[in-house]
Parts: sequence; structure tokens; C-alpha cells
Amino acid sequence: MSIVRRLASLNSGPKPGLRRGRRPAVAAAATAGLLALAACGGANNQTATAADTGAPKAGGTLKVSFFPDNPSLSCIDPFQVYWIEHRTIIRNFADSLTDQDPATGKIVPWLAKSWDISSDGLNYTFHLRDGVTFSNGKKVDAQAVADDAAGWIATVKATNGATYGASYIQGLSGATVVDPLTVKLTLSQPNSSFLQATSTTNLAITDPAEYTETPTQRCTGQGVIGSGAFVLDHYTPKVETVLTKRPTPYSWASSLEKNQGSAYLDKVIFNYVAEDSVRTGNLVSGAIDIAWPRNPFTVQDAKLITASGDTVEKRSLPGVAYTQFANTAPGRVLSDPEVRKALYKATDIKTYAATVFGPDYPVVQGVFNSTTPGFKSEASKLAYDPAGAAKILDADGWTLGSDGFRHKDGKELTIEYPVSQFSAGAELLQSQLKKVGINLNLRTLTPAELATYLPNGDYDLTQTYFTRASIGALQYILNPDVANSKALANRSASPDVTAHIKDLFAQALQTTDASQTSKAYADLQDYLIDQGVSFPLFERVQEAGVSSHIHGFAFTSESFLKLNDVWKDNGS
Repeated sequence: MSIVRRLASLNSGPKPGLRRGRRPAVAAAATAGLLALAACGGANNQTATAADTGAPKAGGTLKVSFFPDNPSLSCIDPFQVYWIEHRTIIRNFADSLTDQDPATGKIVPWLAKSWDISSDGLNYTFHLRDGVTFSNGKKVDAQAVADDAAGWIATVKATNGATYGASYIQGLSGATVVDPLTVKLTLSQPNSSFLQATSTTNLAITDPAEYTETPTQRCTGQGVIGSGAFVLDHYTPKVETVLTKRPTPYSWASSLEKNQGSAYLDKVIFNYVAEDSVRTGNLVSGAIDIAWPRNPFTVQDAKLITASGDTVEKRSLPGVAYTQFANTAPGRVLSDPEVRKALYKATDIKTYAATVFGPDYPVVQGVFNSTTPGFKSEASKLAYDPAGAAKILDADGWTLGSDGFRHKDGKELTIEYPVSQFSAGAELLQSQLKKVGINLNLRTLTPAELATYLPNGDYDLTQTYFTRASIGALQYILNPDVANSKALANRSASPDVTAHIKDLFAQALQTTDASQTSKAYADLQDYLIDQGVSFPLFERVQEAGVSSHIHGFAFTSESFLKLNDVWKDNGS
């Protein structure tokens, strides 16, 4: 079995393991990192990819196969969901106030034709497009947006913060209707990432009547109605989700769409298929139109897809890369900054990418994936240098023993690395570190242990990630004040380092000066590597196998599937 096939899933966004919903940042190596070394890579970052020549044809049903549905949070409610597959579906039936250009990261108008941000960064006033309606005919007006904002805040309270959308409305205190097409959203403190948040699926605008339903009811799709080019027909957890073309005209697409009118497709059927090989087989046989895997295709499957005349489209997922974090609590081996410095030099991320994901797989360059607006390459600091690692460890008093491992004061240089049955690539990493005398102890955890090892601090190295086209996403991993796992945030750095990280976040977020935000985030990326806080392992990439009969395929800024421009050349 290919090493790639054994990967679990990474592209989905955070994984289960913490309180329901409070997963954005930590998919606790147990689940985020341990449940899989998944779709990474530094892919082809284009957004309009599949062939789109010829005049678009209306009609037809698009069939898309996903990885199995989320086992712990089966949910299709925009504000609550974190599963990437569900967010990509939501993007096509629920529009947002703004949109984000995948190529530049720029925020552009959508349901809001313009906006104003107060000089103190506390008020965001959106001027809405006229004539927009939800698919049930109700108006998308200022009152609807204000009621949605109230619904978001109420949901956070009802779930005790245990919902993915909570991370997008940090500081939001309420909304005021200025006039029928003008709404003001007010924050209790500046949050420079809030405008980007309004472009996401989690803050998509829906008929506020949905908030009369419970969060659990909304997860089933009950009452969830958007203003998009498609309508949510039904969601059957673990079976399928079906979208149908909006029955009334649609004329308010984002300026980023080529097709400014109604969708070309009549219906889109998303189903869930566990086996990668079955998904690929269904694509090349013509049974489905798009195979959307969790992990990168194996080299063999990619060749099979292209040989059949279909294409493999790919784009890096924005946000925090699949990166490791050390337990730096006193007494742990990685509390020693010299050992952390040596760890960078002992890890061959280039060989890791090529071995686990294929020879053309891109190498991670920093704490964030390369599609993240504000990304800064730290590649020079991540260069493989085993001789340099050995030199650091020698100087730090770690002497090489006859057993091939280093020792100091009678203690072996052992790093506890919890893994699950899905943790591919762990043996390779273990082999790399052994070359410099580090014993990476792979400890396979039971389901019960997966749920407790992180809060208990029973690890030296763990992994997680966060999918969002904003560097501010990292605060939900490393800032203890808002982190989804305070245990991980507090152990990943010393108190002094954590304080400086929080200060850099504050500099970036609590301002309306874009240049100050950019500088703070650039400094943050340098600091995280210089202080040995983040150990990037690989970049995550979303891949899709696309039939030659499909045209207009494109990725959104969050590397989701965008259906406005998609059409089938046979119209069936």
C-alpha cells in the first residue's frame, strides 16, 4: 500500500478531539496532525484551472465525490462548520458581504458594494447592493445582516464558544441598521482581520430565520437558506448533499466571477467515498465529474487521471501549514532552545515531501502555506544540515553513545511523539532524527489517549494547522487568550516568548494601518522560527481530479470549489 494512501485527512480543517467546534486551531496532533499527514504540498496556485474554452452550455448534473463525511460534527450550517468539504458546498449556496481575490488576497465587494472602517477600527459600515434576495424571496437588507450578526453572537453563547465561527467574530459586539441598505457592525476592540472574515463561508449571510432553530437543527440544514446561485436541496449526513440551481434569477455574483448571472448547472450531487482508488476509478470511468480527495493523489492515480484525458487541479490551502509544536514546559527535553535549534537542522523537509507525497511535491517554506496573504518564506532557516545539528548538540553537552543516541547527565535525548494508526511519515522522520542521535519515540495512542494526551502534556512534539486566508488564524493556536487549546498554546513557548507573540498579534490586529499589520506579521513569522516555536513539516494542498467534460473549474481564496462558472460540454 502506498504511503500516501495511508494518510488520513488534513485538508478538512481542524479535526475532532477538542470540545465541539473549538477546533479551528488545534486539531490536536491526535486528530489534526495525528489523524493524518494529508493534503499538503505547494501546488499549482492558479485559480481558474480546468479548460474553459467554448461557449458555456446550460444544464446538466455535476457529480462530485468527497472523502467520508465528518464523523464527529455532521453539519452544513455556515457559522458552525469547520469541515472543508462542507465549507466548499456552503460557498455555492450562501454568499458573503465581501469576497477575496485568490491571486492577490485583496478583499472585493460582493453583497456589500462598499464599506467604511472607522479610524479607531471599531465600526465596519457596509453599503449593500439593492435587489438581492435569499432563495426564498426574502430581501437581503441591512436588517437581515444585523439579525445574522445577532445570531452569530447568540450561537457562540449557546455553544459556550464551541463553534468554528467564534474565531471569525472576535470582538464583535453587535450591529446597527443605519438605513435599509446600510448596516454597521461594531467591535469591542480593533480586529484588522475582521474584514477578511466577512469574505468567508463562516460569515456567509443567510436568512436570519434560521437562528430560531437550535444549533443542532441548523447543522442538518433545517432553515439554512442563502442568497447564492444554488439552493441547498438536502443534506443527508454521511450519504450525500445536493444543491439545485436557484429557481429565480441570480445577478449579484462577486466581481471575481466570469459568469455574473445564474448558474449553468441544474444540480450538483456531492457524495462520500472512503477509498481513494474507488474515487479515482469512478472519475476515469465517467461515473463522476470531480474526485475531491483529502490527501494528494498518489503518483499512480495522478498518472491514471491524466492518461484518461482528465486533469489534476491543485492549490495550496491558505493558513497555517502542517507544522509541529514543541512542549517547552520545564523539564521537557524541548524546553532546551539548543535542542530545538538542532531539530530544524536535523529535519529534511525536502526529502520528507518527496518521499511521502511524490517527487514533484513542493517543500514547505515557513509557518504558513504559500497562498496565505502576507506569507513570508523562511526557507533558509529550515535548510537541512545534519552536521550543523550535531555541532549544536555537541556544544550543548549531548554526547553520542554506543547505542547511536545522545545522552546528557544520564538522560537519553528522546522526543515523545504521539501517533495514531494513520500517521504516515512518522517512521521517516524518526529515521532522519536518528542520524544526529535524537530518538524520536513513536507512541501509538488509543482513542482514549488521543483525547487526553494534549491537555495532560504527555508529549514532546505534536502537530496542528488552521485553514484560513489570513495570518491572524495562527492566534487560535498560539495566543492563550483565544487559543482553542490553551494547554498547547501555553506549552509551545516560554512565558516571555508567548508574551512577545501576543504583542505581535496585537500590533497586527489592533490597528487600521495596513503597513503596521504587514510588518508585525512578517516579524512574527521570523520570530516563530528564530525562537523554535513552530517546526513546519509540509505545506498542505487541495487537489481535485476534474473530468475533461467539465469547464470553468476554479478555486476560491480558501481553495474551495467555486461553481458559478462551471459547465459541462455535453450539458447532461
